[in-house]
Amino acid sequence: MSIVGAILILVGSAFCLLAALGVLRFPDIYTRLHASSKAGALGTGLILLGAGISSGDPLTMLRTLLGLVFLMLVSPVSGHLLARAALRSGTPLASISSINEFQDSR
Repeated sequence: MSIVGAILILVGSAFCLLAALGVLRFPDIYTRLHASSKAGALGTGLILLGAGISSGDPLTMLRTLLGLVFLMLVSPVSGHLLARAALRSGTPLASISSINEFQDSR
């Protein structure tokens, strides 16, 4: 059980590292939000799952599963709301972005 938990924690840490690199390297707020809300949530969820499996305690596993469900419900909604707020406040897209379907919807 602890080997599976350690593998999940390691893979989750790799996803969190990729999310952090995406936040640093992507050109505008919209692509940065995509990296942080997708890879960051997946990485954090895998770390939670690995910690729950490694503990061996059913109550701790239940808590980590509830945290995982909460994370998967909240992360997409918060990413969407932040991107919508950035769009409404007039934050421009990067110059390499070619399509803005919401340009006239403000």
